[in-house]
Amino acid sequence: MVNNRYFAGIDVGTSYVKAVIINEKDKIIESIIERTEADLQKSIKNAYEGIIKAADVSSNAISHITGTGFGRKNATFVDSIKTEISAHAKGAYHYFPEKITVIDIGGQDTKIIKIDSKGKIIGFKMNRKCAAGTGTFLEEIAHRLNLPMDDLNKLAAKSDKEIALNSFCTVFASTEILTRIKEGEKIDDMIRSAFESVGKRVIEMDTLEGTLVVTGGVIEYNDYLLKVLSKYVGKEIHTPPHPQLTGAIGAALFAKEAKI
Repeated sequence: MVNNRYFAGIDVGTSYVKAVIINEKDKIIESIIERTEADLQKSIKNAYEGIIKAADVSSNAISHITGTGFGRKNATFVDSIKTEISAHAKGAYHYFPEKITVIDIGGQDTKIIKIDSKGKIIGFKMNRKCAAGTGTFLEEIAHRLNLPMDDLNKLAAKSDKEIALNSFCTVFASTEILTRIKEGEKIDDMIRSAFESVGKRVIEMDTLEGTLVVTGGVIEYNDYLLKVLSKYVGKEIHTPPHPQLTGAIGAALFAKEAKI
């Protein structure tokens, strides 16, 4: 392995730090996902040291490291940085090299990125003013219902009744869900309503053209949301093999390009 060259990408998100190592053929050698702690630099360092150890390569074998994400400037040891828009576009286009619209649903923001057939970004929008339409919205619902986040997806899938929430606001929506459960609505149906709410907020952000590709940690563990989004847009929606790692993969691809 010492004769090979490797490239690393680190995506410092609001909820998780994601890192990947790829080789010269763009194959993922190792990946890691760690919770983002209050000490960003420590979280980034732990993730990078963890992936180096897991990949069983020396740090000297990494030819270039590119950082991305909201906390990319805290990754002081990287060789270059890219915006999260650029990295997610790069990672998604790598798997879907055509005209695509990327919907990245993260912990605290949702991004819609439009990419032409040659991989050029032609437009983007971000939702950061409200937690509705993000992973935080679902986390708050789980917290208020005293449920593990992992249970939401399977509970929603069991629902046989569509119920619309009256409020998009995270605080008001969670209160509404609790109230309606006390009034007799089933938990399954109300969890489904939360996913429906996220889906509605996403499609209201922008027009969705071309092949639709959804990325991010929310979709990685909640494929029920794919069903919701597909219903609203009226066509199939795709995901890359590792939705939560899309930004880190994009960063690693940029790292490789920097050394060519």
